[in-house]
Amino acid sequence: MVAPIEVSDAQVSVVAPLTAEHIEGRSPGRIAWMRLRRDKVAIGGGIVVVLLVLIAIFGPYVVASPTTAHAGLVDPELSRPIHGVFHSGISGSHPLGIDVPFGRDELARIVVGARYSLLIGTLATVLSLILGVGIGVIAGYFGGWVDTVLARAMDIFLAFPLLLFSIAMVGVFPTSAFGLSGNTLRVVLLIFVIGFFNWAYPGRIIRGQVLSLREQEFVDAARAMGARPGYIIFREIMPNLVGPILVYTTLLIPINILFEAALSFLGVGIIPPTPTWGGMLSDAVEHYSVDPNLVFMPGLALLIAVVAFNVFGDGLRDAFDPRSSR
Repeated sequence: MVAPIEVSDAQVSVVAPLTAEHIEGRSPGRIAWMRLRRDKVAIGGGIVVVLLVLIAIFGPYVVASPTTAHAGLVDPELSRPIHGVFHSGISGSHPLGIDVPFGRDELARIVVGARYSLLIGTLATVLSLILGVGIGVIAGYFGGWVDTVLARAMDIFLAFPLLLFSIAMVGVFPTSAFGLSGNTLRVVLLIFVIGFFNWAYPGRIIRGQVLSLREQEFVDAARAMGARPGYIIFREIMPNLVGPILVYTTLLIPINILFEAALSFLGVGIIPPTPTWGGMLSDAVEHYSVDPNLVFMPGLALLIAVVAFNVFGDGLRDAFDPRSSR
């Protein structure tokens, strides 16, 4: 006969099953944040993005007027600043120099240009995402002839000569319409042109995601329980699209910033003398040989903004992608 084994209370407590209080659940958002926090490069890009946004919001109230001319600081014969390092006009009053031939403060022009570039780039991205996500979800979920028609529409927009059409549309548009005029009308027009004709890029990505999600078990379970398409789309599919939407937002904003800069460089952007980064580069074409600072400063601002958004977007993509090794 086998003798009974005595188990103490301490041993019982060790082998006792874990309860819900001992298990800490982690949402997908929290897991993504933990992965993103380990990516120091992406965090650095995010910090630069936040600084750029703060500069665009509050900077114009701190710097001098970007349209105030200081003609006495420019040599009228040589068309270059009289003072400063390499005759760039850099001084205590003008830390980034002045432009020619007007002598306007470069720092003030870059800060104000940041506001217009980020405003147009961000709002155009929002418009593209609203259209792209909505059309992509409808095409991917319903399929059939709906998907065929919308997919072909995406192909048409992807093949559309966007730059040429934007130049033509902005160039021939009247100076006042819809109760708007001047730069207010130009900003709205640029946001519409850039945002409306770029929706196909996020639309195609979202469509592919929805085509995969609609075949998942949780969607089949919702259908089996009698859920309507609207409920399935907004309660089951859309929460799983938050990650791709956030990632594509950070990647599309710098593209739209560069697009706005290109339009301003070609003379169909914000109306002078209001500064933009692209307009500053266009103004510097005639004077960069005597004052390279006119090209360097707005070009550096564009470079920093685009790289910061791209680095942060890459970090977000890796954080939301469970197959990533980073």
